[in-house]
Amino acid sequence: MKRAWQHRSSRLALATVTAAALGAALSAPAVGTATVAAATHPVHHATAPVPAVTGHILAKTLAFPPDTAYCEANIGIACYSPIQYQRAYDLAPLYKLGINGRGRTIAIIDAFGSPTIQNDLHVFDQQYGLADPPSLKIIQPVGSVTFDNTDPTMLNWATETTLDVEYAHAIAPEANILLVETPVAETEGVEGFPEIVAAENYVINHHMADVITQSFGATEETFPSKQSVLNLRSAFVNAAEHGVTVLASSGDTGATNYTLDGNSLYPTPVNSWPSADPLVTSIGGTQLHLDADGNRTAPDQAWNDGYGATGGGVSEYFSRPAYQNGVRTVVGNRRGTPDISASAAVDGAAIFYYSFDPARVGWHLVGGTSEASPLFSGIVAMTAQLAHHRLGQINPALYTLNAFHARGIVDVTIGDNSFGGVTGYPAGPGYDLSTGVGTFDAARFVPELALASAFHRER
Repeated sequence: MKRAWQHRSSRLALATVTAAALGAALSAPAVGTATVAAATHPVHHATAPVPAVTGHILAKTLAFPPDTAYCEANIGIACYSPIQYQRAYDLAPLYKLGINGRGRTIAIIDAFGSPTIQNDLHVFDQQYGLADPPSLKIIQPVGSVTFDNTDPTMLNWATETTLDVEYAHAIAPEANILLVETPVAETEGVEGFPEIVAAENYVINHHMADVITQSFGATEETFPSKQSVLNLRSAFVNAAEHGVTVLASSGDTGATNYTLDGNSLYPTPVNSWPSADPLVTSIGGTQLHLDADGNRTAPDQAWNDGYGATGGGVSEYFSRPAYQNGVRTVVGNRRGTPDISASAAVDGAAIFYYSFDPARVGWHLVGGTSEASPLFSGIVAMTAQLAHHRLGQINPALYTLNAFHARGIVDVTIGDNSFGGVTGYPAGPGYDLSTGVGTFDAARFVPELALASAFHRER
């Protein structure tokens, strides 16, 4: 999820870390959610219903894409390029075999979208030697969007949109991208979800995508009732029936999440939906430690760097699905999240480019599980290409691979997701409520997931 500007709209940790006045103290307040100061790492506070974006560390945008050394020396955090992520997740062996997402489509669901996404993705691709995707199609199936580049809510969603598109493409560079824009922002509770559900059903019914990624969510307790959540599940049921994989970010506030006012965190563990839905694959967050080439200098750990923490815990509304029976000692009788994790740390931020805001045209840094979900959507697209069919609901396959200690699953055993004064869950051997089954080595994981998904598909 995005982290920091303001939260009700999409509990994603999209930490937008812009920089330019490098001599200034790194203590500029986050644009709404978090005051992201490099020295103090305070908890962020939401102030309006917009995507959770961790916040601008410095006042201006970079005119150039920084490298890791620059970020560490001048901003006080690590930052990584798509080329480093490709190395870190061992994608080169798959690319050499032509497994790159070709022939598959990733649907990205965002409120409002971005009016400059075609240009911004092209600039991003040119910088890092990536080809433009075979297709980047934008649809508005439930109502037209008139973008206002002075509206903070729309600007924040455009930030999320850009992150989603650029990093889904960075992992699966030959996959088609379908950007699905809705005209109402998702906030805490039900607002915005009916439009999202209708848009997703449109995509599914028209056979437009193989995988759907969602970098947003709302705390389960902010919905009026369990039934109000159940009333919004039609797209996930539809996706399961049509073999479409659905992903969602697990959140950026650790074991807690935001109350209905979007300003304060619950003082006890809570979970968010749609991440907690059993028909959705919940994507948590890790912190990577990479050198300039993308090689690991230390093992991945549960994301919890002071700017935010990987969402995870047990659901208030959903009982344990059958595929989690093997981890019942961890989840009890409830649905547990996340299922698997990918890069999300602000200290280890993703470098991206946008031009939709005339005052901030240039290069920026982001983190949060709203990075992790589009990253993993690229893995799903590549697996579907290798399998020669859609994967559908992948959770049964994930937990089968975990039970058999598949080599493509990399256990994460360091860290926890305590955040905002709420004690979370430690990462440890096997499944845990910080990182799920762990993270992945794509060269091994993609063929393993293809095989396991085929097995479950035939049952």
